[in-house]
Amino acid sequence: MDFNLSFRALQKLAKDFPKSNTAIKIAVLGNHTTTFFCKAIENQLVLAGFNPNIFEADFDQIDITLIDASSKLYDFNPEIIIIFESTLKIKDDFYALKSNEARAQFHNDLLNKAKNRIDFLNKNNSSAKIIYASYELLDDELYGNLFSKVPHSFYNQLWKANTALINISENENNFYVFDINKHIKNIDAYRDWPAYINSDLHYTIDTFAHFSYHMTLFIKALKGSFKKCLIIDLDNTTWGGIIGDDGIDKIQIGNLGIGKAFTKLQKWIKELKERGIIIAVCSKNTEEVAKEPFIKHSEMVLKLEDISIFVANWNNKADNIRYIQEVLNIGFDSMVFIDDNPAERDIVKQSLPLVTVPNLPEDPALYLPYLTDLNLFETASFSSNDKDRTLQYQQEAERKKLITSVTNMDDYLKSLEMIGEIKSFNSEDVSRIAQLTQRSNQFNLRTKRYTDEDIIHFMNSENHVTYSIKLKDKFGDYGLISVIILEKTDANTFFIDTWIMSCRVLKRGVEYFAMNQIVEQLLQVNASNLIGEYLETPKNKLVSDLLDKLSFTKTNEINYNTELKEFNNFKHFISCKNI
Repeated sequence: MDFNLSFRALQKLAKDFPKSNTAIKIAVLGNHTTTFFCKAIENQLVLAGFNPNIFEADFDQIDITLIDASSKLYDFNPEIIIIFESTLKIKDDFYALKSNEARAQFHNDLLNKAKNRIDFLNKNNSSAKIIYASYELLDDELYGNLFSKVPHSFYNQLWKANTALINISENENNFYVFDINKHIKNIDAYRDWPAYINSDLHYTIDTFAHFSYHMTLFIKALKGSFKKCLIIDLDNTTWGGIIGDDGIDKIQIGNLGIGKAFTKLQKWIKELKERGIIIAVCSKNTEEVAKEPFIKHSEMVLKLEDISIFVANWNNKADNIRYIQEVLNIGFDSMVFIDDNPAERDIVKQSLPLVTVPNLPEDPALYLPYLTDLNLFETASFSSNDKDRTLQYQQEAERKKLITSVTNMDDYLKSLEMIGEIKSFNSEDVSRIAQLTQRSNQFNLRTKRYTDEDIIHFMNSENHVTYSIKLKDKFGDYGLISVIILEKTDANTFFIDTWIMSCRVLKRGVEYFAMNQIVEQLLQVNASNLIGEYLETPKNKLVSDLLDKLSFTKTNEINYNTELKEFNNFKHFISCKNI
């Protein structure tokens, strides 16, 4: 799909797109005409696989809507609230201030207004995530480049106001900043001044479509759908030239000529890896030849240790990407493939339509600006554990090799020498636990998303029992890979609020290991029943039979029950470290 659809093209495409069962409720509050933005984001969400319901607040009624506990906003109960203010409108408020002293404090007025809005939502028991548009850096050119030395200049105050929003975001788990300025720079004519004067249309309708595309990327990330893996071709993509023909001394890389473009691209890829994006190689080449620059070329930024899976052979690239997907055990829609060759790109697009395949420009100097402008790797969370992924997937590739040397699954699982650790949540793991709830889609019984604050609440709640599970084997440490939250519904009954697991440990028997440990603990507190529920989503069919496999009895269409005294332990091959 074109990444830069016009408003009308977007509307036409969404009209005939099949409706999804994945409902999402979004509220948009603005100080200007937001109707076209609402329609654009509705269409983008449809194309992204959602069934959106959009609430548009009355024109320029942000604070009244938030203050009033009986407003339609709270009846609507949105998952996400977008607050989108136009700087053109804010400029009028700034000019209304008569003294320079008051103008020098205007950024504090905007800061307090944002904080009050968060307080209104909290007081009215809204759990919605807030996406707050940054202030457009609109310079009135009264002070030119002296703005930084003139505290009462409008441009100075906008810079400070945006910094204040960032500070709020760093301290509020459900508050995110959407940077208008980052996206405006990629649009040639983002405002139609006659339309602004005559219709209070602060941006062109195509600009609203552009904003909505990037806003939808972020909403998808908040809902657990984002890109996790970058697959790279090598010849004329990662370096200039063909290693098999030109040899290591002739490929173009470094700080001279066009080699600089490839070096810049490699640096960006390296930073993605540091952020937690999985980097894989898919190249038509002899493996030994393809690896030579990574090992011997002094100006290569990327090294073999940065690559999770290295596939270099003469097979069809679509088939090689299927192999990469099998090892990683992530969805094809989580993958991005970059290749300079249009024919190779087309094969992958046709064979694997869920894989994102950008059409790289012909000029390598444009590779990096083109890719960064697409903002393909939007994310809604980050933790220090993300950096460990490369090693984890390298270890997983070794496990894949091992499985070919054993005769049956039990022998394979025994040979892994697995050790599991199951314990209650602790403060050290809060961010990782919250991240798992936000990112896990496939092995996820009820697909409930929780923030750090939610996890801390469960930790301290007398009505909840929590479990975090870590796993390691002879190849390495998987880290924290599963989260289970039980809610006590009465003296003898517990309900499975959350059961999620990283797909990296599928078919290791972790669910059986966990079930045995949980039942043992529940019996110790005289519990008699454990109730489960499976809420189907387009992505979690993997666990549609999980409760059946764990000996639960189905009581209705979505609910299950197991009597703990009748439970028989499952066989598994994981040694328990502690509980």
